[in-house]
Parts: sequence; C-alpha cells; structure tokens
Amino acid sequence: MREVLLVVHTGHQSNIDLARQVAGRLAVGGVTTRVLDDEARDLGPSCCTKVVPADDHAAEGTELVLVLGGDGTFLRGAELARPARVPVLGVNLGRVGFLAEADSDALHEAVGHVLERDYFVEERMTLDLIAKVSDEVVVETWALNEISVEKLIRERILEVVVEVDGRPVSAFGCDGVLCATPTGSTAYAFSAGGPVVWPDVQAILVVPSNAHALFARPLVVSPKSHVAFEIESTGHPAALSADGRRTFELPAGARIEIVEGAVPLKVVRLRQAPFTDRLVEKFDLPVKGWRGPSAG
Repeated sequence: MREVLLVVHTGHQSNIDLARQVAGRLAVGGVTTRVLDDEARDLGPSCCTKVVPADDHAAEGTELVLVLGGDGTFLRGAELARPARVPVLGVNLGRVGFLAEADSDALHEAVGHVLERDYFVEERMTLDLIAKVSDEVVVETWALNEISVEKLIRERILEVVVEVDGRPVSAFGCDGVLCATPTGSTAYAFSAGGPVVWPDVQAILVVPSNAHALFARPLVVSPKSHVAFEIESTGHPAALSADGRRTFELPAGARIEIVEGAVPLKVVRLRQAPFTDRLVEKFDLPVKGWRGPSAG
C-alpha cells in the first residue's frame, strides 16, 4: 500500500482545509495519508488515517513527505524525510517559498503528479557539523540551508577565526558567520551578502555577517573542504543554529567543524524548469529588454 507523510503549517485554517482536500484526494487514489501527532488534532479525523510521532521514524516506509506551508514547514519536513531516505515535495502556502516545488495555485496539479508517480527525484547537498568545547563534542547536527554562528549578546562583537582545510584564513569581529549549501544560498546567506549559487553546483559557502575587517568577503570552497569556526577563547559566547530550527548556546573557546553531509536530502521535482526561471520569479527580477540568443 502506498503511503505519504503529510506535514502541514496548521497555523491557518485555509491550510487545514487544503490539507483535508489533499488527504481526501489521495485516499480516493489509493494512497494512505500519515500525519504527525502534534498536527492530528488540528487536521481532524478526515486526515488522520495514520498518526505517527514527529521523530526520525515518522517517514519510514512512505513514498514521500508532502509539505504544505512555507520554507519553515519544508525544513521541518526535511528533518523527517532525510533519516528515512525518502524525498520531500513542498507546496508553498507561505510567501516566497524558495524551497517548494509548487505554489498553492498548482496544488491540484502537484497531487496529480504524486498519484500518477509522475515526478523525478534529485539530491541536494547537506552539511554535517560538530561543535567542541575543550575537545569534547557538545553538539552534533546537520543542515540543508546553513549553519550560523552568531553573537549571543547583542551589545557585544563575536570574535571568530575562520579555518579551511586545517589552515586559518582570517580572524575578525562580526555579528556572525555562516556556512551554507547552494540550496541555502538564497536564504540567510543571501541576506548576509553571499552569492546565489545554482543548486546543482557542489560547493560550500562561507559568509561573514557584518564583519569588522578589510578582508571579510564570502568564500566558495570545495564540497570536500573542511570548514571550521573558532570562537575567541577570551571573547563572548555564541549562538549556533542549524537552518534556524535547532539552536544551541556555545561558550567562548568553542570550535565548530563543518563538512559536506554524509546523507543528502532527496527532493521531488515535477518539471525540468531551469533554476534561472525560479530565481527571476521568486525575486521578481527585472528582465525587460532581454532579446535572447540569436536563432543562428
């Protein structure tokens, strides 16, 4: 029997109504819908064919994770899909929704693709990290978009040393420093002044945030590189965040080590549209005057 895990931003009644419609249509098509236990009450019995805890086993045995919401909801769905090695399909019910494959007006079409198994799956690079204090591992997690290390005390400057492949690159005071994937290059890293990187490019981005230094430019390094951030031992504590969802407090002297993730995230694609078109659409970029390549 085919099963789909449905992850929904239940903060809006309109989202709940759409989720119920999706569950009903999937059921008619012979697909069982799983929902998370912390969303089941809001979604109601019509969606709750099977209720599971929101843990690493939630998506095991499913065909995919179907996310209805914005980028934050997509990232929650990714947390459930990755350990089960199943793909995630996002339908944007929020604002920009850069991670989603379809917008709300294409929801009916997206469900049709699922029912017909008319989709393909691509892999997105992730990041794995460990944080150490006095050589003891205190944090171990992963991210799809970015790892950020930021000052914990607003009035203070965070003193950081950036290291790549075991060698120091630069030390500076800053509000924070980010390590991002190409997928995350249009998220927090973009706001911090980082470059937009096409998602099929394999690379790791290092992006300082409001750094007080002459050399504090974004870096694009090999996906096989080992990146580390060292917090000055005589400085101030920092806040470590993975995708803005998992946050940890680190003391002065902590060391954060980041590498390419051992497990990529599988993402459902419904069409072969180039990333350029998505970029132009989501950022409403001006393209008036473009003539295109000559026919010859």
